[in-house]
Amino acid sequence: MKIALVHDYLVQGGGAERVLKAFADTFPEAPIYTLLHDRELMKGAFDDHTIITSSLQRLPFARRRHRNFPMLMPSAIEEFDFSLYDVVLSDSSSFAKGIVTPPGTLHISYVHTPMRYAWDDCQKYTSDFGLPQLIEKTVPFLMNPIRLWDFASAQRVDEYLANSQFVAKRIKKYYRKNAKVINPPVDIKSFQPESPVKKEDYYLMVGRLIAYKKHDIAIEAFNELGLPLKIIGRGPELKALKSKAKDNIEFLERVDDNKLADYYTKCKAFIFPQEEDFGIVAIEALASGSPLIAFHGGDIAEHMEEGKQGTFFHEQTSQALIQAIKDFQKMSFDPLKISHSVDSFDIKSFKRTIKSHVEQSVAAHTQKQIDLKTKKQNYAELYAARLN
Repeated sequence: MKIALVHDYLVQGGGAERVLKAFADTFPEAPIYTLLHDRELMKGAFDDHTIITSSLQRLPFARRRHRNFPMLMPSAIEEFDFSLYDVVLSDSSSFAKGIVTPPGTLHISYVHTPMRYAWDDCQKYTSDFGLPQLIEKTVPFLMNPIRLWDFASAQRVDEYLANSQFVAKRIKKYYRKNAKVINPPVDIKSFQPESPVKKEDYYLMVGRLIAYKKHDIAIEAFNELGLPLKIIGRGPELKALKSKAKDNIEFLERVDDNKLADYYTKCKAFIFPQEEDFGIVAIEALASGSPLIAFHGGDIAEHMEEGKQGTFFHEQTSQALIQAIKDFQKMSFDPLKISHSVDSFDIKSFKRTIKSHVEQSVAAHTQKQIDLKTKKQNYAELYAARLN
């Protein structure tokens, strides 16, 4: 089985790149096709794999300012030749699923989300990423052709995998395609404490400081409550959020992995006010044995049970969060049970599942091709017999 991997762009490290790493470890012989690759930004993460980039790689500033070139990406992702492969496994939040494969090549696409800035509020997402003002104003007018291409290219995929039920529903809505759900891998073992850890009094948030993560309502809530809140992460909202926060709120910005695991484990609760396609930091917090105080939206409702792993609030407002924190303070939780409730997200389990799924899909696809060829031969023989 000859297999190739496809990724949107390798210019940052995040949840999608962790999935790609798991794919690459599972299929070490597979080359990685991607629009752009910045080895420095990726810190050599995929140096032991063959990486094939598109023509965008040659454009000045494209690797550092990739979000400025959305109109060039559809044609760039379509230029790759996959005629040598039996199967292509793409890993996509935007353009990777839009590749063109030959009729005999099976294309399985693992989708983190349908392209958000095409199908959701594009003004909101371009604002979140701090694009230049001229581009931010023109993006809404450019989205119609992008949206049309995205839908058309989605029809070329042979089989969809989704990272959550939430995303599977969005795939069905926007692409009219069914998707099997395989939750992404989380490095559970790195966060699960080896022995019981005494909880401290602070609450915790982890993630990039951008608008949709809703750090602002958490800051408003903790300003009013006066409780200690630690925020780990950087992003364009850092300065504005710091200016709003009182002294009980501490911005730690970037911390190393060992300290991050320690903060997760010792926090009283993890605050999760955003709607995510897959909230990896929430799963990491649960693996650490810490309960969540979470907004009931996105994928987290699939993985968390009220009263056992934390508590929900149902409106993205500071007052709803305040009430949830007050409710939480009357509850008790078992850190060990919380930690083991997410064992199924383990990386090894994910790799086994993906490998098995790809092998089964390739076998079914191959049999289908054989059946089709046999049927054509039978029709040809029948037609020839009638002529005689």
